[in-house]
Amino acid sequence: MSPINTNDLHRIFEKLDKNGDGLVSLEELNWLLEKIGVQIISQEELESIVGKSSLDLNEFLSFHDSISKQNSSCSNEVVEEEEENEESDLVKAFKVFDLNGDGFISCDELQNVLSRLGLWDENSGRDCRSMIHVYDTNLDGQLDFEEFKNMMFLTIS
Repeated sequence: MSPINTNDLHRIFEKLDKNGDGLVSLEELNWLLEKIGVQIISQEELESIVGKSSLDLNEFLSFHDSISKQNSSCSNEVVEEEEENEESDLVKAFKVFDLNGDGFISCDELQNVLSRLGLWDENSGRDCRSMIHVYDTNLDGQLDFEEFKNMMFLTIS
């Protein structure tokens, strides 16, 4: 599994920085988490974890690196528990995209959710079909859960 690249992290940071002030506030981070249906701890707890009320790009990158290093130095027992939690989180994330509940993510569903999150730009020229095709191992034109899981691990791990 390849690590998320710096360009992707920059793009994520820019999308999270809704007000364009060069900082990602906890409110902006919570906005994204709420949009994708993730329950988060309180703002105060998140601030105590992060250590401040907002992060600039370098702090955001350092925070990502520290989380990545922390994850790679866990014991086997903790890793197994994290994998179970990851699987549970992935199921929740999959359900966010699987709007009609049929067990597959179609091009229309992907575009709909990305649009709701503010991550879809009609002018970008990116085609949902080509995005899905990259991870669609059985070539049925949509993503099942295993294909979605592989996409997420290859994208964020």
